[in-house]
Amino acid sequence: MRETVYNRIALLRAERNVTRRQLADALGVHYQTVGYLERGEYSPSLFLALRIAEYFEVPVEVVFSTSPFPRIGERYA
Repeated sequence: MRETVYNRIALLRAERNVTRRQLADALGVHYQTVGYLERGEYSPSLFLALRIAEYFEVPVEVVFSTSPFPRIGERYA
């Protein structure tokens, strides 16, 4: 069983007009790492997940979830 971590990094970046490179520089990671995270190809360490949430100034649950986020405009079930 593959453990999948869903995220809203791309959405948060778009809302704040932040590039992958800008986010990567702020976090001290390679910009490709941000792409891997956004596509779900890489699950962040707890430390990195917390740093990402801190960067966007939101709780970590707003950025990451173990179940898919509802699409924009859909309601939570």
